[in-house]
Parts: sequence; C-alpha cells; structure tokens
Amino acid sequence: MTTKNFLILVGSILVVLFILLGFAVKAEFGSDDEVAEVSEEQAQEQKTEEKEETEEQEKNTEKQEEKAKENVATINRPELKLREGNLYNAENNSVFEYQSGVDIPYPDDGVKGIYVTAFSAGGDRMQSLIDLVNNTALNSMVIDVKEDVGDIMMPLDSENDTAKSHMQDYIDGENLLNQMEENEIYPIGRIVVFKDTRLANDRPDLSFLNSDGTVWQNGNGESFVNPFLKEVWDYNIDIAIEAAKLGFKEIQFDYVRFPEAFETMSGELEYDLGEYDAEGADEVQNRVNAVTDFVSYAKQKLEPYGVEVSVDVFGYAATQREAPGIGQNFSQISSNVDVISSMIYPSHWGAGAFGYDAPDLEPYNVINDYMAVENEVLGALEDPPQSRPWLQDFTASYLGPGNYLDYGASEVEAQIQALKDNGVEEYLLWDSGNTYSEGVNY
Repeated sequence: MTTKNFLILVGSILVVLFILLGFAVKAEFGSDDEVAEVSEEQAQEQKTEEKEETEEQEKNTEKQEEKAKENVATINRPELKLREGNLYNAENNSVFEYQSGVDIPYPDDGVKGIYVTAFSAGGDRMQSLIDLVNNTALNSMVIDVKEDVGDIMMPLDSENDTAKSHMQDYIDGENLLNQMEENEIYPIGRIVVFKDTRLANDRPDLSFLNSDGTVWQNGNGESFVNPFLKEVWDYNIDIAIEAAKLGFKEIQFDYVRFPEAFETMSGELEYDLGEYDAEGADEVQNRVNAVTDFVSYAKQKLEPYGVEVSVDVFGYAATQREAPGIGQNFSQISSNVDVISSMIYPSHWGAGAFGYDAPDLEPYNVINDYMAVENEVLGALEDPPQSRPWLQDFTASYLGPGNYLDYGASEVEAQIQALKDNGVEEYLLWDSGNTYSEGVNY
C-alpha cells in the first residue's frame, strides 16, 4: 500500500471514530435542548426544596420562640411573701453583675475597721487615718455616704432630683476609692436610712406629722422618714446602688428603724401606712415587718452589684425577741443580711445591764456577756450572717463621775479580747471625732 493510500485509510478511520463519539455523547446527555430542559427542571426543583426548607425553618423558629416564652414563664421566680427574702421579684430579676473597676478583696483575716466621717475622708486627716490602718492590723474603713441629717456626702450619678439637691462635695468619690485600692483598705459605705431630716422637710408626706401639719422632731430637732413607704426604701437604695457602682465593696445601713419610743407617740402622729394599711392589721407587728422587708428588699436590689450588705442594730435588740417600738427583730434582720453589726458600746447599756451598775466600767465583761447572748441567737438561724460588732473607742464623760472610764488602748483591747473569747474576729471601732487610741494591739 502506498503512503498516500495509507493516509487516506487512517483519515477515514478517524472520521468514523468522531462520528461514533458524537452518538455516544448524545446518548448520555441528550440534545442541547434536552440538556437545557433538564437544567431548568433541576433549578425549579432546587427552588422548591429551598422554599420548603425556609418554611420549615420559620416553623421551627416559631416553635422555639413559643417554647422560650413558656420557659420564661416557667423560670420566673414565684412571688414570695414579705420577709422571705425577695420582695417584688418581678422587678428584681437580676440578670447581670456590675463591675465597678475597683478591685479590693474582702480581708482574709476578717474586717477590722474604723469609722471615718466624710469630713475626715475628704480632708487633711485622711492620710493619718490611712497610716493608722497601714501600720496596724486594721484593714477597713466605714465611710459616710449619707449621714445622719440626710446629706449625701459626695456627688453620685443619681437621677433623683431630691437626692441631687442633698448632695455635697465633701468627698471626691473616685479619688477616695482609688486611695482605698492603692492601700488595700476595704471600703464600707455607711448610709443612714430612716433618720433623715433633709428628706422629711422636703417631703413631709414621707415623714411623720404633728396634728398641726408640721414635721415631727425628736428632742434633738431631728426628723425621721416613714419606714412603711416603699418610696423611702427606693430613695435610699438608689443611693446605695450608686455607691456600689462607685466602688464601695459593702453597704452598711444604719438607723434602720422607727424613732426611739415611737410606740408611745404613734397615736398622736399622722402618717401613711403604705402597703401595710390592711384592715385589722397589728401596727406594732407591722413596724417589725416593714423594717425587715426593707432589709430584704435592699439586699436583693444590691445583689447584681456584688456588694456585701450589713446593718447596724441596737445591742439590746438581740437580748429580746424583738423591739416592736422601733421595729427591729434581731433574728429577722440577721436572716436577710451578710453582716450584722450590733452597737454594743459599754457606755450605751443602762445601769443594771448584765448585772453591772455602771456598764461603762466593764469593757471586757459587758462585751463578753453580750456575745454569749448574740451567739445563741445567731446559732439558731439556718444561715447566720457574719457578726461584726461596733466597739467603743471614745470616753463617755457625759455619764458623770464614777460611771465612766477614760477609754484608751487597754479598754479597746479588752473589748477585742472579749470578742475573740467568743469566737468573733471581726469588729468596727467608733469614735465620732475619728481620734482613735494609740498603741492598741489589734
């Protein structure tokens, strides 16, 4: 076969192969029109499937939302009765914890503190008080945020116009808390609650009125606001919250009570019973209920801010079942706080207390005898608070000759030893002038 004929034969074979390959492709995929038609059908099917999936997802989402609503309804805290620890739960469902940015831990060996007025905290004396704490076993300060008259001793970020009008600038709060942090001093913000002449005069409707419509005053010209009224509670708690946001690690409520001897004059005064105005209710017991409810409510409101809550009470409140005149039931208050601070200054006990004619002369014995009572009362509670009594570091010369001692290092140490002998390591020292005894072995 010639070369020419060979090439013709090869070419013919290749043509036949290409033709056969074309038929094979059509058999596999169909014609161009058929392929296009199939593609459109597939696209339509895909759209349908996507639509069905979307509808299914929407249905599932609706079901999940309905389920979530059911769950919310299920997990909402039930409304509790008063004095059970959570008043007005619907308003207080805590879902966050506020961070002040001030990092001061609770002292490892317990709080050992001194009282500091706003004038000291914002003045020249503060450095000497810081030095006292730094150079001794002391580690804490109780500082006035809202004091006895009702003044708020530092600017706070409150939206309450009345509170704003009562704010003073004795203390630069931010600078103060920075000092506390730098020196590792545990800061406790003291808030005087129901003794509040400022608020009583601004809002007589929140106070106690004489028959002529004037605001009632005690023998010292001081007025109280009404513990029965929730508006009064919220006023003080809002101040406490702002103090916590500023960086105070504990809020200490003082004057959590009705005026002294209120039971002897309540019938002569005009005042609102608020939510305690129930027909046939025992007002004496209602006073106890109102004070306890405030403490419970305050603790819950402050919970998201990560602060300890403490309350000051008269020492004698622990020695009786309750003091209905002023509304303090020691056990009920103690059950609703982190710390209970009984004011057990020897000078504040009357003649004959614990068998002593002049209790101020017995700094160790009075504290020792009192703590035996308090330990028994707190020991009966299911979840007792930390006991941190107030001790005396001042001289009560007003008691008259023969009835008082000049209090100094030995008298302070005697009180501290009495606490230790009763298993209590925490304490606070009170001197209204902030001139604390030198040379004390804390």
